[in-house]
Amino acid sequence: MELKITLLGALVFAASTVLTGIVRRVALSSGLVDVPNSRSSHKQTTARGGGLAVVFATTVGVIALAIIGVVSKHLLVAVTTGGGMVALIGFLDDRYSVRPGVRFVMQVGAAVWALIWLGGLPPLFFGDHLIKLGAVGYLIGVLGIVWALNLFNFMDGIDGIAAAEAVFVASAGALLGLIAGGAGEVSAGCWMLAFASAGFLLWNWPPAKVFLGDVGSGFLGYVIAVFALAAARTNPTALWVWLILGGVFFVDATVTLLRRLLRGERVYEAHRSHAYQWLARRWGSHRRVTVAVMMLNLIWLLPCAFLATVHPDHAAGIAIVALVPLVALALAAGAGRHENANPKTAMT
Repeated sequence: MELKITLLGALVFAASTVLTGIVRRVALSSGLVDVPNSRSSHKQTTARGGGLAVVFATTVGVIALAIIGVVSKHLLVAVTTGGGMVALIGFLDDRYSVRPGVRFVMQVGAAVWALIWLGGLPPLFFGDHLIKLGAVGYLIGVLGIVWALNLFNFMDGIDGIAAAEAVFVASAGALLGLIAGGAGEVSAGCWMLAFASAGFLLWNWPPAKVFLGDVGSGFLGYVIAVFALAAARTNPTALWVWLILGGVFFVDATVTLLRRLLRGERVYEAHRSHAYQWLARRWGSHRRVTVAVMMLNLIWLLPCAFLATVHPDHAAGIAIVALVPLVALALAAGAGRHENANPKTAMT
């Protein structure tokens, strides 16, 4: 079975790579492009919507896993239909600019749909205590999924960062899930997402030839959240592990949002005040920031997530230890600072 999953992953990678090139050509010919403006982090007109390739490759991969009996019907439906809803509204937004309220309703609908098929938010471990959230868990679960898919959209602002993050979180989640002895179907599905994201990353690596677009970024965040919830069905500490793995995105997006809210800004409007965006301007390089995030993931967050996996009684505490330094780094880098601030002083 492992050989079948590996071969399927290779096919998903190849399909994503080829399809991204095709989508890029179609996008350029049809005018689906991002033109640089005062709030852009790129300097040249670039095709967008390349995330369609990730959506298609991942979906086909998960369907194939279900056909060979690796993925259950419940996870299959949650990933493919809910992910399809998120991808559809994202594509329409890329193409026609959908109102925020409409996007939010669709995202909530996809989140509710996923929770119905996954059986709600699973119990959570806090130290030695297993807490069952019941009906409240649905509300928390919906908010968590919607926030996850939006934070990937927020963090998809420089070349390579979102796709590289998806490769890391999905592959690390798959490996740690196997170590924990959790559901093998989640690990298998994670590999499909990781391979699909890696195929796209070949085109999106700085300097990017194509962007994910909302169709891709929202899908990535949604599917990662669904896999995290599915993993927690058999391993109650899994949510802490996945929170650690996605720590860079979670902290930067959350700190930035809170600081903008406190200033009374319209948080749904485009901006360039995330920590990674300040660093990209300060360093004058997308590649350096993306590589820095990858190194932080591998050197700090992956070991912390491993410790949380092998010491489940301390998973919540380890998550706090892992994330608090990231909050300090995000603030130092300028997360949420007003955009009129000097990027050279954003880290003071």
